[in-house]
Amino acid sequence: MAGLKGEGFRQLPHMADIYIEAWGPTLEKAFEQAGLSLFKTLVENAEGVETSKAVEAEGYDLPSLLYDWLEKLLHLFELENLVGTKIRVEKLERDRAYRLKAVVSGVKYDRSIHRTGTAVKSPTYALMEIDTEKNILRFLLDI
Repeated sequence: MAGLKGEGFRQLPHMADIYIEAWGPTLEKAFEQAGLSLFKTLVENAEGVETSKAVEAEGYDLPSLLYDWLEKLLHLFELENLVGTKIRVEKLERDRAYRLKAVVSGVKYDRSIHRTGTAVKSPTYALMEIDTEKNILRFLLDI
């Protein structure tokens, strides 16, 4: 899509779920932005860094890697109450499978200070697109 500069994410129109477009100057940066978009969907006003967690994702192709990545981040929120505010993808590689290694930094979710966003059930493969030339990821979050 024309006009996307730097790195970032935005919500695209969708009738029932949350449709996200994330981009960056590299595919690694696009994956970082995809992760941040998930956390921003879940919690609207988290800021700062109190803790960090290593996260690894794997897939047989890029769509399955993106799905696994988003699922791992959703589990990080649901099971450990971590809201990612900063993500650094340290490695995205392919040998027999695609692998991503990252550090997710953020804060523990606290309902007394954080504004809850939209509950996400799962990432999906529906409408998923990965443009490796422009480093754009599009994906749907099932709510």
